[in-house]
Amino acid sequence: MVSMKKLILMLEITMIWSCKQEKTEVKPSIAETLETYTIEQMMDNEDVFGGSFSPDKSKLLVSSNRSGIYNMYTVASSGGDFIPVTASDSSSVFSISYFPQDERMLFRMDNNGDEIYHIFLRDEEGTHKDLTPFEGARAVFYGWAEDEKSFFFTSNKRDKKYMDLYEMDLENFKPTLLYQNDEGYSIGGISHYKKYLPLSKAINTNDSDLFLYSFEDKSITKINPNQSANSSEDFAKDGSALYYTTDDGAEFAYLMKYNIADGTREKVMERDWDIVGSYFTENGTYQVTYINEDAKNVIEVKDMASGENIELPKFDNTSITNVGFSEDEKTMRFYAGSSNTPSNLFVYDLETKQQNQITNVLNPEIKGEHLVNAEVIRFKSFDGLEIPAIYYKPHQASAENKVPALVWVHGGPGGQSRQNFSSLIQYLVNHGYAILAVNNRGSSGYGKTFYQMDDLNHGDKDLKDCVEGKNWLMQQVEIDTEKIGILGGSYGGYMTMAALTYTPEEFAVGVNLFGVTNWIRTLRSIPPWWESFKDALYKELGDPNSADSVRLKKISPLFHTDKVTKPLIVLQGSQDPRVLQVESDEIVAGVRKNGVPVEYVLFEDEGHGFEKKENEIEAYSKILEFLDVYLKKDKGTPIKDGETIEMNTDS
Repeated sequence: MVSMKKLILMLEITMIWSCKQEKTEVKPSIAETLETYTIEQMMDNEDVFGGSFSPDKSKLLVSSNRSGIYNMYTVASSGGDFIPVTASDSSSVFSISYFPQDERMLFRMDNNGDEIYHIFLRDEEGTHKDLTPFEGARAVFYGWAEDEKSFFFTSNKRDKKYMDLYEMDLENFKPTLLYQNDEGYSIGGISHYKKYLPLSKAINTNDSDLFLYSFEDKSITKINPNQSANSSEDFAKDGSALYYTTDDGAEFAYLMKYNIADGTREKVMERDWDIVGSYFTENGTYQVTYINEDAKNVIEVKDMASGENIELPKFDNTSITNVGFSEDEKTMRFYAGSSNTPSNLFVYDLETKQQNQITNVLNPEIKGEHLVNAEVIRFKSFDGLEIPAIYYKPHQASAENKVPALVWVHGGPGGQSRQNFSSLIQYLVNHGYAILAVNNRGSSGYGKTFYQMDDLNHGDKDLKDCVEGKNWLMQQVEIDTEKIGILGGSYGGYMTMAALTYTPEEFAVGVNLFGVTNWIRTLRSIPPWWESFKDALYKELGDPNSADSVRLKKISPLFHTDKVTKPLIVLQGSQDPRVLQVESDEIVAGVRKNGVPVEYVLFEDEGHGFEKKENEIEAYSKILEFLDVYLKKDKGTPIKDGETIEMNTDS
C-alpha cells in the first residue's frame, strides 16, 4: 500500500512533468516566428577579411565593406571600433599588409572591377602613393624580403601577356626586375635569401609541371616526375626543401617535400580530400595546412617541434575558415563562420588560450536562427554518377506548404559551390525559395577524375547533372514541382542560358549573372595576363581558332536563342574583363526576338561580380522581384513581351 507521503510526492512530480510538457508543446516553431528580411537588411551584414598585425601587435589591418564598398580599416587586437584608413567611394580598396617595421601600409585597388590592380603605399601621415603606376598593367604583391628592406611583386608592364617578378626597395621605391618571364610561367613565392623561385607551366586545367629556378646559376630543374597537378606551397625555413602539393598517382592532392640538395622527394601529408595550401609561420614554429573537405575548409596547425597538431578553438555549428599569425608567432587571428553565419574575426593568444571576438558582422536586425544551415546531399545523375550538392531548405517549407526552388550553378569552369555564407542565398531562402547548389561533373574538390569529366563536353553532361539536380528537388515533398528555375554567375550564367536553350522545358525561369553566351568570342578575348593559362583553357573548352570553333558555336547559347521560351533576367557589369558586356547585350537582344519576358540589369561601375552594396541591393532585389512574378507567380506585374528594363548606375 502506498503511503500518503509517497502519493503526494508522486502527484507533485506528475504535475511538474505535465507543466514541463505543456511548456514544450506550446513553444512556437521557427516557421511560425520566422521574419522576412528586406534586401537592405540582408546586405547590411558586414564582410570583413584580412588581418595583418601591426609591428607591435596592437592593431590589425583589415578590409571591410561597411561603408558600402570595400575600404581599409585598423582595429585594436583587443577589440574595439574600426578606424577608417581609406574613404574611397568608387573603386574598392583591399588591404595587403602593414610594413614589417613601422605602421606604413600597402593596399591594392583597381578601376571599378577591371582587375588591373595597382599596389599603393599609405605612409604614416596618411598620404597615398601608387607604387606601380604602369598604364594598363596589373601588379600582384608576392611577399616581403627576408631582411624586410623590400617586397616582391609581379607585373605585366614589360609584356601584357606575361607576369615578371620584381623587387621594390623600401628606401626609394624603385622596382628592379628579378626574373623576366619570357616562357609564360606562373610564378610561386620566392625562397629565403632570394636563392630559388618556383615556376609552373600549365599542361591542362588540372595538370601542370613544376620547376625550380636558381638565381645563382640561372638553371631550371623540373620537380615532378610524372604528369600531374602540382603547386608550390612554401620553402623549409633553412632553405633546404620546397614543399608542394601534387595528385601524382592519386585522386586528391597531397603534400610533398622536395630536397633541393639531392633531388629526392618524400610524401609528408595526405588526407582523404585535397590539400589546397600549406605554409610555415615566420620562424617555422608552425605549419598551417588547408584541406578542402566536402566543400568546407578544414585547417590543421602543426607544432613543428612536437609534430602534433595544436588544438584550435571550437564553436557550435561554426568552423574556423582562415588563420594568420603575428611575426613572433605568439598570437593568431582567425575567422570562424558557416553557411548560415557570416565569418567573424577573432584574436587568439596561443600561450594563454584567451580569445577576443573582434567583429559581430551579422546585422543585429537579423535573428540567426531565422537563417538556414546548408545540408550536403548527393544524388545519382543520368548515367549513375554520384553528384554532390548543397541544399538550403526554407524554414517555412513543408509538405503542406510547398515552395519554389532554384538550381544554383557555381562559376568556373572548374569552380565549386562551398559551405560558405552567402547573403544572396540566405535572402532568397528567407523569402521562401529552396536552393540546391549543384557541384556538377567538372567541379573541383572531388578528385581529378571528376574534375576532368566535362572537358570538351560543356553544355552536355554537366547540364544533364543540373537537370538531375532539378529532378532531385522534385522528389522532395516540400518542393512545388512546377516552380523550379536555374541561377548562376559566370560559368553558372552560361549553364543558365544553356539550360534555357538546350533543355527549354526543364526550368521555369533563368537568372543569368554575367554568363558566357558566345564561347568563341570569350576565348578569343580573355585578359592578356591569362596568356600562360590560355593553352590549358583551350584544351578544356576548345581552341576558337581551330576546327573546335564548330563545336564551340554549337554549345554557345547566343546562336540558338530561338529555342528560349522561358522568362529570363540578365545582370552584367560593364567593366567586366572576363565576360564582356556584349555577351549580355546580345543574349538579351536575341531572346527578346522570341517575345519572351526579359529583364536586363546593367551596372556601369562593376566588373566580374558586384562589390558595391548599393549595386548588390539593386541587383538582388531585382532578382527576387523577377522570381516572385515568374516563378512564385503570386505578386507583381509581369514584363510585357519584348520589354527590357535597363539600370545604368554611375555611383
